[in-house]
Amino acid sequence: MSDPIEPTTSSSSSTRDPNPNPNPNPNPNPVSLIHPRREPFEHGLLPISKLIFTDPTQTLIPLKQTLLSNSPNLRVNSAALSESLQISHDHARLVLDTLASVLHSDSDPLVRSKLAEIDSTGADIHDLVLFLYIQSYKKLLPRTHKDSASVADVWPSTSAFDGYLSALSPLQLVRSNSRRFMPSQTDEEAHQLSYLQKHLANILSLLAEPVEGEGEGEESLVLTMERFEHLGFLIQFGDKGSEGIPLSQYAPFFANSDPDMPAVPVPATQVHDWLLQNIASALEHISERAAPKENGPPSASDQDVAMADACPTSVKALPSARGPSFIEGISKSSLVKQASDLKGPSVKVLNCHDSVIYLLAPLRYATIYGCSDTTIVVGAVGKAIRVEHCERVHVITAAKRICIANCRECAFFLGVNQRPLIVGDNHKLQVAPYNTFYSQLEEHMNEVGVEATINRWDEPLALGVVDPHDSLSHPAGVSDVQAETATRLEPDQLTNFLIPDWFGGESSGSTKDNPFPLPDIYLASQQRNQKNLGEVKQLLREAPLEENRKRELSSALHVYFKDWLYASGNIRQLYCLQGD
Repeated sequence: MSDPIEPTTSSSSSTRDPNPNPNPNPNPNPVSLIHPRREPFEHGLLPISKLIFTDPTQTLIPLKQTLLSNSPNLRVNSAALSESLQISHDHARLVLDTLASVLHSDSDPLVRSKLAEIDSTGADIHDLVLFLYIQSYKKLLPRTHKDSASVADVWPSTSAFDGYLSALSPLQLVRSNSRRFMPSQTDEEAHQLSYLQKHLANILSLLAEPVEGEGEGEESLVLTMERFEHLGFLIQFGDKGSEGIPLSQYAPFFANSDPDMPAVPVPATQVHDWLLQNIASALEHISERAAPKENGPPSASDQDVAMADACPTSVKALPSARGPSFIEGISKSSLVKQASDLKGPSVKVLNCHDSVIYLLAPLRYATIYGCSDTTIVVGAVGKAIRVEHCERVHVITAAKRICIANCRECAFFLGVNQRPLIVGDNHKLQVAPYNTFYSQLEEHMNEVGVEATINRWDEPLALGVVDPHDSLSHPAGVSDVQAETATRLEPDQLTNFLIPDWFGGESSGSTKDNPFPLPDIYLASQQRNQKNLGEVKQLLREAPLEENRKRELSSALHVYFKDWLYASGNIRQLYCLQGD
């Protein structure tokens, strides 16, 4: 698979050991296959032009040397980052926050730091340069649905708002003249592996050290075991990642090293050849798996799930061999998932329409893509949640951070510890304070590290309207245009969102109220509305009416309420949840 980025690549044609790898034929067993870590590619790309280099190695190697010479502890804070990259302090802090959310080791000081300590802790310089290098990555284009006609009736028709959409509207980016959907996990993994395969020599040059007295050039570079471990930011072994096993233990040249003795550095060329063989083996395995699908039914992890028009009580989160749980193609329905219903700590909600979806679980990552006219409650997200290419969607979540890309007419009810990031071509977005709870919410927040005392819902940070990672061509001159930011929901429009307690004692927890304090202006509005409601109830109770007239009034109120349930579509949710 070709990559659209063409930076200078270090030469690899020098004379080498004819058999640098003691295990030249990597075992094709899926347990030992190499995989790209998806998190940096899915949640770690920032559309900041000064982070995207024409020739990354020519820029990053001198930058690394400068940072190392000025940082005795091999870590860099936002002030030094801002100065060295010539970016604003806000953008430098965004780099640190984003890197922390996608690092491979939960034991890294940056990951373990509290929000107020991130700047003083700083990022490891070698992790940072790898993070900056992959900013050159180009994502796969959205794919066309295999059966566009089957989804035409569930994707919303255009509105009057479409009349003045810019040339880069979400409709044109995703749908164009056909329905487009997120690339399959298999396609994305192959694309990411191909990117790593192409750029591997450059990536290793950022981690390698020269051997003293052996001159310059590729052959004089070596990798210590400690530097090799930094590759865990981009790659992992096994179906579920390294599971706490150091990456070096998968490498024949470091495996079984004496823990009491420093491992002997390995020539970078030997590491390069070994990794290329593993990547080639993984790509071949992907190709072999894909071949039968061309002549047979697709697997659950890659197929376009048919849209359901009825209550999907039989629809389950779709598991794949590895990676996140999928909830795909829900239409005109309601769906509830708890932690026990999900196979892992990451979830992707794809192409759901006119529905209500509850994901009441502690998660590390969440993605919402291509949904419309849907309310989605996402429990507690400890790393990052991304909402992309959605229309008229309400998202309610407690999360460490959120990124919103190419959405329109959406509302976000947030309990977030970091500034909401808004990128791409967005229109008519609204943000509001978090407005719900369920019995296990605080337990889930504590489990993934979301703090209820910090909520930056009303401090959105808007970046460029063009995403340089999306492989699309864009009109000249728009790359520097800032994305449209979000406006605050008016206080009198905020209402509490009630999550029914379907499971009773099965999911008992200690949360009895919204753990995020409401801002004073919103709290005052709610109290005023509660007072008005109480007064109306009192007037109705004390109305000087005969019993039969009271019954007629009560009946009329029920009729109007039932009419509202049908007109709003909420009656379907009641029936579906009752069926569950």
